[in-house]
Amino acid sequence: MASTALMDRTREISVVGEPGDRFDEILTPGALDFIFRLDAAFAQRRVELLAERRRRAEELTGGAALGFRPETAEIREAPDWRVAPIAPGLEDRRVEITGPPTRRMAVNALNSGARVWLADFEDATSPTWQNVIDGQLNLLDAIERRIDFTADNGKRYELSRNPATIVVRPRGWHLSEKHLTIDGRPVSASLVDFGLYFYHCAQRQIDRGSGPYFYLPKLENHLEARLWNDVFIVAQDLLGIPRGTVRATVLIETITAAFEMEEILYELREHAAGLNAGRWDYLFSLIKNFAHRPAYVLPDRAKVTMTSPMMRAYTELLVRTCHKRGAHAIGGMAAQVPSHDPDANEAAFAKVRLDKEREAEDGFDGSWVAHPGLVPVCRKVFDEVLGNRPNQLDRMRSDVHVSAEELVAVHRNAGPPSEEGVRTNIAVALRYFDAWLRGSGAVALYGLMEDAATAEIARCQIWQWLRHGLVGEEIVRKHLHEEVLALGKEDPRSLGAEAAAIFERTALGEQLPAFFTTDAYARHLVRRSNLVTV
Repeated sequence: MASTALMDRTREISVVGEPGDRFDEILTPGALDFIFRLDAAFAQRRVELLAERRRRAEELTGGAALGFRPETAEIREAPDWRVAPIAPGLEDRRVEITGPPTRRMAVNALNSGARVWLADFEDATSPTWQNVIDGQLNLLDAIERRIDFTADNGKRYELSRNPATIVVRPRGWHLSEKHLTIDGRPVSASLVDFGLYFYHCAQRQIDRGSGPYFYLPKLENHLEARLWNDVFIVAQDLLGIPRGTVRATVLIETITAAFEMEEILYELREHAAGLNAGRWDYLFSLIKNFAHRPAYVLPDRAKVTMTSPMMRAYTELLVRTCHKRGAHAIGGMAAQVPSHDPDANEAAFAKVRLDKEREAEDGFDGSWVAHPGLVPVCRKVFDEVLGNRPNQLDRMRSDVHVSAEELVAVHRNAGPPSEEGVRTNIAVALRYFDAWLRGSGAVALYGLMEDAATAEIARCQIWQWLRHGLVGEEIVRKHLHEEVLALGKEDPRSLGAEAAAIFERTALGEQLPAFFTTDAYARHLVRRSNLVTV
């Protein structure tokens, strides 16, 4: 194992991951010292906030109600505060494309015609050490315009003259990076992803007329946003970058954060760029937090659409909150993957158009897609609404009034889960776990680009349905066994047994784990130093 250490009296930071090609360009002494300093400043606060997450989750499991915080009402009611001015390259965000920071994805996303590329180290990346550092190298090469390459099939990939603006999504506060340690303790994955990119690329982005921009995932409350804001301040000061240069868009993808949208923007107001409706993680969060309570059982995932009352309340409140404070409101993911079947494509594109038309008409300033083939569909919809305007921040949506009850108004009108819904959840979760173990975090399954969020929904729904007697464990295990056999026939390289073990622990156990990723990372991923890429 490679080891690099920087001493600060009694503590040291060490790289314990396997070395790789050009890793020394990222894991420089200066970059490691930068992460060391961030860890020294914020590691303890992170631990305390994660403990608060667990405490709050136990309250919700025990039957506590969610509501808007009375102690922060002054922030919500104050009429005069606004977030930071729009930063260069973020004026127009009508189409954003998201995907892992692989070399091919980087070029395709930057050339796709989208205004923003979300380089995703979180849900779309399996956090192998190779993937983490390769992703940083690809971002550095993209900024330096040296990312052109020829694939094994001879296809040439070159960066266009006007690529999309890069926005980086680091991993969430709950995740650790076990290949980078301080006195043997894993460093926060959030600080690793943020720190390496900021150290190497912040000034480079500024020099090119852009800036260091981020998407912040899975925040549970405004105190976690405050932590990020303090990280930004310290990082800028350490590197001599003016305060307020950073811009961050927060994914509202937890049910608890939905009740603190204004407070989150307020904490980040010097660096805030907007909020995003992270629909899949939001559903996962709702299921996870209320899985023990029968009143919150959801039907098949396909039946919980964005037009359901609770999802309408969530998205409309997001638009109103953002525009009230001068921030962009960015819509949710279109996950369809174009195929070679024209009829299937037309049906998929029709669904995307309807989804994006609803968002544009509701006042969103832009939206996400997962595949370059969907960029024209999304852009056309927003072009029709925006015209030559870069956004619709002037639509204040003062007509929107959302109560706490409306945000959690689960109506189980669709009845119990169907057998097809049960089997689909098992099939998706199993195949995603297999791909994740083999190094891929964004996986095309059954016409959709799936990431960790949808796999989380799938396994949590199975747990919830079992818990409340809507499906029998014998049926679930039968389907799981059949899907393991089918997966082995589809791909002899598959890790079906290991993927099934993750499913059993995270969907069939007595307790519902908060995330499959923490379990799988600890038990499987860090043990596999030479993963086969899917």
